[in-house]
Amino acid sequence: MDSYLIQVNGRGDHAPLLDVHLKSTGNTISPGKVKGRKPRWAVRASEMSKKTFNPIRAIVDSMKVEPNPKKAMISLSLGDPTVFGNLPTNDEVTQAVKDVLDSGQYNGYAPSVGYQSCREAVAAYYNCPEAPLKAQDVILTSGCSQAIELALAVLANPGQNILVPRPGFSLYKTLALSLGIEVKLYNLLPEKAWEIDLEHLESLVDEKTACLIVNNPSNPCGSVFSKSHLQEILAVASRQCVPILADEIYGDMVFADCKYEPIATLSTNVPVLSCGGLAKRWLVPGWRMGWILIHDRRDIFGNEIRDGLQRLSQRILGPCTIVQGALERILHRTPPEFYHNTLSILKSNADLCYAALSAIPGLQPVRPAGAMYLMVEIEMEHFPEFENDVEFTERLISEQSVFCLCFRNLIVA
Repeated sequence: MDSYLIQVNGRGDHAPLLDVHLKSTGNTISPGKVKGRKPRWAVRASEMSKKTFNPIRAIVDSMKVEPNPKKAMISLSLGDPTVFGNLPTNDEVTQAVKDVLDSGQYNGYAPSVGYQSCREAVAAYYNCPEAPLKAQDVILTSGCSQAIELALAVLANPGQNILVPRPGFSLYKTLALSLGIEVKLYNLLPEKAWEIDLEHLESLVDEKTACLIVNNPSNPCGSVFSKSHLQEILAVASRQCVPILADEIYGDMVFADCKYEPIATLSTNVPVLSCGGLAKRWLVPGWRMGWILIHDRRDIFGNEIRDGLQRLSQRILGPCTIVQGALERILHRTPPEFYHNTLSILKSNADLCYAALSAIPGLQPVRPAGAMYLMVEIEMEHFPEFENDVEFTERLISEQSVFCLCFRNLIVA
């Protein structure tokens, strides 16, 4: 076997790249002439990056409209409860994090699926007789968005398809397309408080359908499904043998006249990956703490899905350890009046917006039942000066400095 010598020409500890030569039995191999190497740069963005597209960002970035300089900008385009400062988190929540930080006990790496004690805390918080949970049924993630990404990645392969609500949270499509997964949009019915068009939903299922996404309470519709409607959704999933990815980040953020039912508590034979987190209910989206709850009482997922989630979680080695350390205290010691006060503010704002918008000819709001959103239909015949809903929302910005998102003659406030 030939012996090789690395020869470094020049002074200093680090030589320029072109001063490094490989020598083998007297023959010098020039870096520019290595066999198989192209003699030119050919760096290209990956196919995954090219497939990644966020439609909301496309709307936001394409609007080249300046707000009215005489009016302060009111941005209603982002589901961030912290933006305006009127919805702070509870003191117990922040103190829990401060105490963990001062302890110095959570500065290292944690298991990629989260500390065992933290997984136990989440399991205990959501455990109930109808949908029992243990620590091994919990995967901690960097926010609910990563929970959704991991759930999609473990359930679907490139070339398969998923069923996604329309209108719906744009991240589902962004994540799926980047993974080479086709998106099929099923309709929500505004005249039925945004219930799913079940006939349309079932018509989309084929042999390549990997999962059904159910978002309840809804972003961006503000709707909350009844128990009977959730049972109808489960019946479709059961007939078609399609697992459910439940986006329940707004779980329990419903107004007094409604009741939130986690879909897994109603499922006897449909496996469910339920995604949630601290972001909305505890008003700390920037803390990036989410989770996946694995509900699989018939052992349909088996070990394969659990193992797959664990392997996928190893790509970024888990969520913030500081927040993990505070998680048990946050979940079990946040006072009930904090949740009540948050919902009271959201409900009063929703009622105010609904009443004001209902009085405007050409705008038809759909009364929300929870979450942080309100959808409004724009009857364009009442606004002949605008060609479409995009122009309408652009004028809102230029005249009133109010920024909303539009979805096919619907605006989200």
